[in-house]
Amino acid sequence: QVQLVESGGDLVQPGGSLRLSCAASGSGFSINAMGWFREAPGKTPEWVASILNDGATEYADAVKGRFTISNANAKNTVYLQMNGLKPEDTAVYKCAADLGGKDRGKRIWGQGTQVTISS
Repeated sequence: QVQLVESGGDLVQPGGSLRLSCAASGSGFSINAMGWFREAPGKTPEWVASILNDGATEYADAVKGRFTISNANAKNTVYLQMNGLKPEDTAVYKCAADLGGKDRGKRIWGQGTQVTISS
């Protein structure tokens, strides 16, 4: 069974930076793409960024130019470097992975990590 574990959430001041990590663990799996979503109280869950196995990346307009998604460790770990953080970036950030191979079409989720931007 594949699991995703996020880390890196924290309380930072506006204008600050954070780096989130998400590691996939388990056996017998492959991943086609990974991404980040965020959920803020009272708001609709929002897609933030994605990265495919070929390295192609996409970003939501709200974070473009401030956030950078990358992967490592045979593409089983994904990072989200967040710069120029704003109070409206406050949310629980969740990692997602789209599986391949025998599990093609399945998306799994991490538990989430809290990011709070406040002075």
